[in-house]
Amino acid sequence: MDALRSAVQPITHNLPGPIRDLGVSLIGDACYKTLILDVDPSDTECFKLAVSKALGVGIIAASSIVKVPQIVKLVRSQSASGVSFLSYLLETSSYLISLAYNFRNGFPFSTYGETALVMGQNIIITVLVLNYSGRASMAALFVAALAASAVTLFGESLLDMKALSYLQAGAGVMGVASKVPQIVAILQEGGTGQLSAFAVFNYLAGSLSRIFTTLQEVDDKLILYGYIAGFSLNLVLALQMIYYWNAPSAKVKGKQKVAPIEAAPSATTTQASTPKVCAIAAVFRPYGRFALLSQGGGVGGGGTSSDLLRHAHVVLKWKLVADIDHQSKGPTTRRRG
Repeated sequence: MDALRSAVQPITHNLPGPIRDLGVSLIGDACYKTLILDVDPSDTECFKLAVSKALGVGIIAASSIVKVPQIVKLVRSQSASGVSFLSYLLETSSYLISLAYNFRNGFPFSTYGETALVMGQNIIITVLVLNYSGRASMAALFVAALAASAVTLFGESLLDMKALSYLQAGAGVMGVASKVPQIVAILQEGGTGQLSAFAVFNYLAGSLSRIFTTLQEVDDKLILYGYIAGFSLNLVLALQMIYYWNAPSAKVKGKQKVAPIEAAPSATTTQASTPKVCAIAAVFRPYGRFALLSQGGGVGGGGTSSDLLRHAHVVLKWKLVADIDHQSKGPTTRRRG
């Protein structure tokens, strides 16, 4: 450890001013001196604080793009399949309340900064979902209602901290409830549709990290319990994403191939047997009745080829009976006078 310290200290003691100031602002003077200048990770409290800050900064950085793949999928597909509007409505409302609560309590930005970034992306997604669902007029109403709510929540003269605390408790429940419609939508669709796997797994990692950062930096049970409940349902969504990874949605699976309807015999097919009928008619033409049938096309001149064949069979039987009767009588002989 001494060898590592002696190798690293020349670098840590000569960091640029902006980087040094950023480090001090994140972990404080005492922990900056212990961890960066003295390179002493044995201080447990400072080490956990540094890990918490690093996770917080990482979450905020990732949250700036966490919903971008979801937005891209919606725009490319022009479809809101598998994406629950109610889920995003509840989540966005919950984030707005939490953002106001954290800001007005003066908590470190590293413990809630992603809330603002994700909420902005959620607004875009919600508008797209409404638009692709044929409810474009509701999108304008949604944005207007959100703006009015923001003015009320951030305005100290409009809403006191006690009322905001009650809303934060409700926001925790709302944040958990926001996952339920999405879980149900996936079950009903039999697939994840246009839901982004990148967003789901980032949510899972982010909510787990937030449990740690809240325990380290924020002494607020309302926020902690909200993150724990959120992690549980994010885990369910992640498991659904894995289970339905290559599964098509129920709508796709429901499109069964319909067997082509067998076409009725055409006039051409019927006429194809006409030469055979005419040949039979030619054989039996001397017998009179069949000659009429072959010329007129059946009884009354309106029959089909099957009628001709049936009558040909009758005439054939009649001919055979006549021949047998003729042979039984034998030839006649003359007597000589």
